[in-house]
Amino acid sequence: MRAVCLAAGLVTAYYLLPLDGRGTARTVALLTCGLLAVVLVFLWEVRAIVRSRSPRLKAVEALAATLALYLVLFAGVYYVMERSSPGSFSEPLTRTDALYFTLTTFTTVGFGDIAARSQTGRVVTMLQMVGGLMLVGIAARVLAGAVRAGLRRQGREPPPE
Repeated sequence: MRAVCLAAGLVTAYYLLPLDGRGTARTVALLTCGLLAVVLVFLWEVRAIVRSRSPRLKAVEALAATLALYLVLFAGVYYVMERSSPGSFSEPLTRTDALYFTLTTFTTVGFGDIAARSQTGRVVTMLQMVGGLMLVGIAARVLAGAVRAGLRRQGREPPPE
């Protein structure tokens, strides 16, 4: 339930935050600070998993929190990018369109209606794609290791793989 509430809170914040400012520097700062925040939240969550009385449940919460933050971050970047460089995408992006594009890119179902047109838009989209693969692959591995460490700490060895 905490994971759902956290994801809902992040999406709500995405819609409420004032992201209408223009400027490439703002977009770069948003992406850089946001990615740093994703890494810091992830590391904090790994630490919490190891110390948790329910490491498996905490790992699910950690993945939900990290994933929601990652997706909202890129949606915000795409939204600000479209505001600062109109025409970066095949159509103007509302916040919902930016979130839709982010989810479409993350789930790799293809682009059909919205696509990055500018070089900057394509580079940021590629960064999201690579980051998404890393989030799924590396994060899953790290979270599984943290769960095992948490169970070992409690004296409850996980079953052999």
